[in-house]
Amino acid sequence: MPLAVCATPIGNLDDITLRVLAELREADLVLAEDTRHTRGLLRRHEIEAKLLSYHEHNEAARVQELVPRLLAGEHSALVSDAGLPGVSDPGARLVRAALDAGVAVTVLPGPSAVETALVASGLVSERYAFVGFLPRRAAERAALWEELAGWPHPVVAFESPQRLPATLRSLAEADPQRAVAVCRELTKKFEEVVRGTAADVAARFSEPPKGEITLVLGPGSAHEDTAAAVEAVAELVAAGVPRRQAADVVARLTGAPRNELYRRTL
Repeated sequence: MPLAVCATPIGNLDDITLRVLAELREADLVLAEDTRHTRGLLRRHEIEAKLLSYHEHNEAARVQELVPRLLAGEHSALVSDAGLPGVSDPGARLVRAALDAGVAVTVLPGPSAVETALVASGLVSERYAFVGFLPRRAAERAALWEELAGWPHPVVAFESPQRLPATLRSLAEADPQRAVAVCRELTKKFEEVVRGTAADVAARFSEPPKGEITLVLGPGSAHEDTAAAVEAVAELVAAGVPRRQAADVVARLTGAPRNELYRRTL
């Protein structure tokens, strides 16, 4: 394939697949978010490769440069510093442009901070939401907590260690009893997973920690508060009342969000 999107380790350099190693060895060009970081990975696995920087600051220009080279048959491997390019890391723009130009693209899966943190948190459910990097502004974070208050499944997010204390304080103010897991330095020597309520975990991280952070939130307390309302809608539907009408009636009586009642009884 002309363009191979390759997942790389999220910490431990041995967490890399045989397919990715083969692609990196065979590629004419390795597109790297940080060439210094990727060079260390290549050295660890004794791979010689030509590197070209591809990051958020030069992504637009690189796409214009790379698509003609891919069309000409050049074999490129795209990597980010950790995980899969295009998921909260540069890469999606190149993939779209390559596909639009008719270039074959293959994706080589591998380590994922999202799924690793989700399992490590102990908050796994049959569904989850990934919201990327959390908002920097306090008002935007507060709006996100309100949006997620009734979400009945885990939520995974990335956060910088410098902003983590403020983020946890904000969450604790909005929903102090919400289950939280702070996953730090996953797969690395000093890996740590701190679990507890938002209030307890906020107190634990009063100062910025070191390392990469992945945050997992359990279901919001508003989800628990609406459990009886959801049951009432389900009973009305079972009795023959149209679902939308049942949700509207129960929402007016209880104050629970109508859309949530409708969705949770589907």
